[in-house]
Amino acid sequence: MGSKTFAIITDVHSNVESLKRAISIINDRNDIDQLICLGDCFALGPDPVNTLNILQSLSGCIFVRGNHDRYLLEKLWTQERPNLEGMSPDDPICKAIVANEEWTANELGEDGVTFCSAMRIAHREIVGKTLVEFTHAWYQRDDQPPSMDEALAWRNHVAIAHPEIEQFIFVHGHVHTPRNETKENLTILCQGATGLPFDEDPRGAVAFLTVGDSFNWDVNRYDYNQSGTIDLLEKRQPPFYQNLQNTVRYASIRNDL
Repeated sequence: MGSKTFAIITDVHSNVESLKRAISIINDRNDIDQLICLGDCFALGPDPVNTLNILQSLSGCIFVRGNHDRYLLEKLWTQERPNLEGMSPDDPICKAIVANEEWTANELGEDGVTFCSAMRIAHREIVGKTLVEFTHAWYQRDDQPPSMDEALAWRNHVAIAHPEIEQFIFVHGHVHTPRNETKENLTILCQGATGLPFDEDPRGAVAFLTVGDSFNWDVNRYDYNQSGTIDLLEKRQPPFYQNLQNTVRYASIRNDL
């Protein structure tokens, strides 16, 4: 039986310096069959336009839509009392992030809308007797990944239509922290984040998943030009930029400014 190798980026958040390094690492390999991006490409970072240009240049890449990509399409900032991910609309942090969403959308213009509109909700592949599901968070929602119990219920449902499948793999982004959980014949994986890690390791992340008779999950944590990203945030000063500078520095959510 053959095998297939996926290269995965996720949660770039307009961090061009990290994105360029991730692509360089991917291009150094000669065994990649499919490149896939699991969403949250633009908001919160300093360089949406160059991020878009780079992503558009990735021939054959599959793009899965994240919650921040959805906010751009929905024009979240136009709602009467916008909120996101359970935050109070009166929370100053929520207001600052919503303002950042609007700033990002204005930077991208209609090209950004067109790009995000073409993204998929999820992507599924079957390689031999293994089924792999790629989402930003969960096919039912884009702002909270599945619990193991939810994922097992999903597996049971999918198995009815695919009785030949012996192994299920669910790959998501969104949480910005690594995940590797297995129960029975189901494994849930997350590499962390390419552009904005939250696990107190400031290095970027690109993952490689090879599926065949068995599977191999390889996460590459790499150094990149962090100071370039921090300096560009200072130069451009999008809403929420000081918090984002510290998030880049310390790889943890920093809302204490």
